[in-house]
Amino acid sequence: MTTASVLLTVGTTWSSNTDICNKDEKLGRTIRNAPVVAARELRETPSGREQALRIMREWMQQNCDIKNVRQDDSFLLRFLRHKKFSVPMAQQTLLKYLSLRKYYPSIFKNMDCENPKIKDIINSGYIAVSPVRDSNGRRVIIYNMGKFDPIKYSCWDMCRAHVVVYESLLEDPNDQVFGFTHVGDGSGSTTSHVTAWNPIDFARLLKWGEQSLPMRHKEFQLVNVPAALKYIIDFATSKVSPKMSERLIIHTNMKNLHNKVDVSCLPTSFGGHIPLQDMIRFTKDLLNERRQTVLALDDMEILSTRGIISSRKPTNALKPESISVEGSFRKLEID
Repeated sequence: MTTASVLLTVGTTWSSNTDICNKDEKLGRTIRNAPVVAARELRETPSGREQALRIMREWMQQNCDIKNVRQDDSFLLRFLRHKKFSVPMAQQTLLKYLSLRKYYPSIFKNMDCENPKIKDIINSGYIAVSPVRDSNGRRVIIYNMGKFDPIKYSCWDMCRAHVVVYESLLEDPNDQVFGFTHVGDGSGSTTSHVTAWNPIDFARLLKWGEQSLPMRHKEFQLVNVPAALKYIIDFATSKVSPKMSERLIIHTNMKNLHNKVDVSCLPTSFGGHIPLQDMIRFTKDLLNERRQTVLALDDMEILSTRGIISSRKPTNALKPESISVEGSFRKLEID
């Protein structure tokens, strides 16, 4: 596999607005060719983009079910690109996104990277953004399950850390176009990581998240997955689309992982070239740079979900009072 040629050292200082791959000839060409990739994979053209943005804004301005929703190019394009410029599908995803935020305020409201719990989780290295893109131009997100304390923090704290990172990354048009590679190490996972979750909430978040968050998840590469974590992964793959479950690969060792993921994008604990502390520092800079933009998402509202097209009967729709925050995977039940 071709890997990024940029090697990092302990003394490297990263800035959140620096794309390290631009210093590599191949990756630099990939990023510069983002319009070509967008046209090929997302059906995006300059004229089509302008027309779609105009239709989206007109629809939003006439829609009395939403309020204070961002209408800037960056925000709207994340939905259009996610749905390959199908305007009706982008509109539905936007409504579902607003609905998800409304019904899970414990996750989506006040997403402040300076919140003590979120800050501590980021500092621990549980979730970190690599400053080096992979050979496909994708942003690489690293997960260290053993660094998340399921006794000190709840599953909702874990979700908030994820969402703060994801929302910050989605402000970047390159991430909207190229998508994301997720790489996780399950070492240190225990049954406490599993039983912290209510399976109903977990399943709903998986389904709603796939339908509502406009992220192009291209790969999920996992390694060192213990039995306790395999249990929840199997459950998760049964609740997402076949397309998404097919993008999940579980490796038995780091060597196999290295055959699928550019080593130069990985932390040294994964056999890569980047000290984890450098990744943490890069992630914190990124979050701080986009902190106010992410916090401002709280201004957006959905006043009614009647515009959401669903196969479910109205009586089966999610209600705020039906959402549980207690329970565990000891008893697997899902409606």
